[in-house]
Amino acid sequence: MTFKDHTLTPWTDVPGLRYEESPLRTPAGEPVPGLHTVRITLDNPAQLNSYTTDMVKGVIMGMRRASADRAAVAVVFTGAGSRAFCTGGNTQEYAEYYAGHPEEYRQYMRLFNDMVSAILMCDKPVVCRVNGMRIAGGQEIGMACDFTVAQDLAVFGQAGPRHGSAPDGGSTDFLPLFVGIEAAMESCTLCEHWSSYKAARLGLIAKVVPALKVDGEFIPNPLVITDRWIEQGQIVYGESKTGADRDAGKKLLERGTVDLSLLDREVDALVFKLANTMPGCLSKTVESVRKHKLEHWDRNKESNRAWLALNMMTEGRAGFRAFNEGSKACREADFLLLRQRLADGASWGDELTNEILARAHGRV
Repeated sequence: MTFKDHTLTPWTDVPGLRYEESPLRTPAGEPVPGLHTVRITLDNPAQLNSYTTDMVKGVIMGMRRASADRAAVAVVFTGAGSRAFCTGGNTQEYAEYYAGHPEEYRQYMRLFNDMVSAILMCDKPVVCRVNGMRIAGGQEIGMACDFTVAQDLAVFGQAGPRHGSAPDGGSTDFLPLFVGIEAAMESCTLCEHWSSYKAARLGLIAKVVPALKVDGEFIPNPLVITDRWIEQGQIVYGESKTGADRDAGKKLLERGTVDLSLLDREVDALVFKLANTMPGCLSKTVESVRKHKLEHWDRNKESNRAWLALNMMTEGRAGFRAFNEGSKACREADFLLLRQRLADGASWGDELTNEILARAHGRV
């Protein structure tokens, strides 16, 4: 049979993004002739796989290309290296180009919205392979996926209110569906990170596997409580260790090496399970379950895009500049000073922005 081409445009390579095909493999490691998995990789490890404007376009095109691939069983969406799946939008690009230009950022957010929608509308199941931290917009595009398998050194969370934005690229829509209103509120507002184990306990992700090898053996993340559920009436499974336990965990971490072979094994096993279903029934089931996310996403994405664009004139401009121009010692604006100055009647402008950036710039 001669097939028609249903892609919109011929594929072109995109800087910072890899599109690859790998054979579908049985649990014994044998390739299945004629079938494969598509892997879309955010390849910007020097900036923790934060996505540039071009990378966003690449993800959209990649999901469309995979959708039209008759031999593809599933899409695996991941990041390069072992430090990060994705930490969201590229803050350097935000600070140096989009900050202070709301109409430009509005156009960028059209692309971002299309990226999330492309994941939610992909004709193949999409597996988020969390090879490292999944933060901010990385959390949002991860939650748009259908399954998540994570290595246990990864962390999950938001960055919005601490860095001049709101997590309105999907987190305020999706996170309450995964973990409930109160846990979602805590994550979205306080921007405190969750371990992989806590994320799994709360229902955010499906599977966690160890990634740290010490003396040739895999061990669970030594910085996280993984061996008990209750302590003084509180659920502590997945919470960070403290005191001497944390110090000992750091020493173990320093001795070990990161090995993602178990992560790849779990991802391959999941894809093989998906392959052993009726393809049409699988697609319809995936689409039906996705409707719960799409209901919220489609309701809010345009108004959120407009607000996020306008915010680039005020808190967004200050927050992204603070992160980009600050140092490891401080990458945040002076929140209390900002609240004090606004309470005094200060107006947004260069003077106020520079005043609240003084701490990040090391001037105070």
